Amino acid sequence: MQHKVRQLAADFFEDTVAIRRHLHQHPELSFQEKETASFISAQLTAYGIAHETEVSGYGIVALIEGNLPASKCIAIRADMDALPINENSDKPYCSMNNVVMHACGHDAHTAILLVGARILNHLKSSFQGTIKLIFQPAEEKLPGGALGMIEAGVLKNPDVDAILGLHVLPTLDAGTIGFRSGPFMASGDEINIKIKGKGGHAAMPDQCNDTVLIASQTVVNLQQIVSRHAPPLIPTVLSFGRLIANGAHNIIPSEVLIQGTFRTFDESWRKEAKEHIRRIASLTAEAGGAKAEIQIMDGYPVLLNNEKITTKAFESAQSYLTPEKVMMLDQRMTTEDFAWYTHIVPACFFRLGTGNAANDFKPGLHTDTFDIDEKSLQTGTGSLAWIALQLLKP
Repeated sequence: MQHKVRQLAADFFEDTVAIRRHLHQHPELSFQEKETASFISAQLTAYGIAHETEVSGYGIVALIEGNLPASKCIAIRADMDALPINENSDKPYCSMNNVVMHACGHDAHTAILLVGARILNHLKSSFQGTIKLIFQPAEEKLPGGALGMIEAGVLKNPDVDAILGLHVLPTLDAGTIGFRSGPFMASGDEINIKIKGKGGHAAMPDQCNDTVLIASQTVVNLQQIVSRHAPPLIPTVLSFGRLIANGAHNIIPSEVLIQGTFRTFDESWRKEAKEHIRRIASLTAEAGGAKAEIQIMDGYPVLLNNEKITTKAFESAQSYLTPEKVMMLDQRMTTEDFAWYTHIVPACFFRLGTGNAANDFKPGLHTDTFDIDEKSLQTGTGSLAWIALQLLKP
């Protein structure tokens, strides 16, 4: 069986590249993936794989039934949305859509799941159980697409016993993959604070509230949450990336906007920290004679990789690729809405190497020059199909 998976991954490699390049040329933003979904549906139809479209928007769910009797069901999820970035590339498959780009590899994820499904469909007479394919929209934008698909019942009928997902990682070389059991990726919440006061002439600060100074003090004071309130053994990040004080050289504005992100690995501490944010921001503004309007948008939870499932996936990958090409990874402070699935069913989310260190090729995710070493696609399709087959076993 392993030889068959390898051979099919090799046979379908050029098709995988073509699919990925087509998707890369035609990216669509979160909750707008209409043409992407149509393309995926057409491919599944061509492969003879029955599927349902328009699941919670543009989501697609398909089933591959093994011909040997069994009740186990393994789901595999791929996200398919792009980012609002203008691509900076001279590649022939560069994005054709202005200020929209697959800068996070979702084109690769979708291509890998499509061709992985094609491999599994070819082998369905040789395995027991059911493979459920989940093509999910809107991973990149809160509230994300995962929750909607879960609410639509994608983990039911049949009930999913375990779920797999992968994500490209340019700091790993093509041909390698990486795993981690337990908490793997952080939770992430969006922080929005408006400092509102009395604006005025900058030459007469005594007659207004200095909202710019108050906003600056707010950013500084909130760092106490990490340095003095966070449990030392729990990874915690509080960063602010946007501060808008739309005044002028001689104008203190009546309102200043602060935006940032809070990330951690502990759900209890996450809840407590958000209360600290509200308290410190409110008191800092009050001390300056202003008010703070605070909105915290709850994001994705901590991504939890099930130890048993991840260990089995790790060992399966080692047998498929050889041990030196499979590694254990560190935790990441980035977030993923795949996390929602991991709080409902046993899950394994792993990383696919897409870089090439020898050629100094490891363009960063979410950048306008992001790309992949396309040899990684063959590794992705074969390893994903093989791991799913091994998880189907009793």
